[in-house]
Amino acid sequence: MTDEQAHSTDPLVTADLPASAFHVTGMDHVSIIGSNVEDTIAFYRDVLGMPLVLKQPNLDAPNITHLFFDPGDGRMLTFFVKEGRESNTGRLRTPIGGVHHIAFRFDPERLEEIRAGLEAHGYNYNEFDRGIFHSLYTTDHNGLVIELATDKYEIPDDRRGEVLALAQQKRLQAGAAFAKGEHLEAALEELGLPVERKSLPDAQTGTGGLD
Repeated sequence: MTDEQAHSTDPLVTADLPASAFHVTGMDHVSIIGSNVEDTIAFYRDVLGMPLVLKQPNLDAPNITHLFFDPGDGRMLTFFVKEGRESNTGRLRTPIGGVHHIAFRFDPERLEEIRAGLEAHGYNYNEFDRGIFHSLYTTDHNGLVIELATDKYEIPDDRRGEVLALAQQKRLQAGAAFAKGEHLEAALEELGLPVERKSLPDAQTGTGGLD
């Protein structure tokens, strides 16, 4: 930690474990209040390609069905749904404490396939260069914003926090407004990790209306 960081009121950005009450070991699952079984499966299984791996009553409310989907990394995405509950066709207005969006990874060589799949199922999307990654944004059948993202450089999962924290330092040193590919590349080089740039098209930066 530098003297400047020690006297700063900004939170310390680092991959080091904090002196907290305890440390969790990873994300297990995220649960969302959904609409109905059919529409939820139609989007998350039939569009995004997540297997439905468990379907059972909600243990706290047996009249509600609990759906478990596997995004592909061992963590689960689950939904509490109910027969007859209509899907929301409008845009969600996210309250404080609500979910702004969910991001899923994709392999960059499948970008054209993803675009075509979304279009074939009637889902519009925006595509942006996010500095250190490349993203497509759409919404699910309930108006929840879904981001499909891929890193510009290959980052080992067990080093991701370390790489991003160092890229943050590179960004600040360069006086850049946000982290960019060159900061990520410099971080990988300094950590002695392979620098493997992915083949991705140019895209505009922007929010896409995701306030």
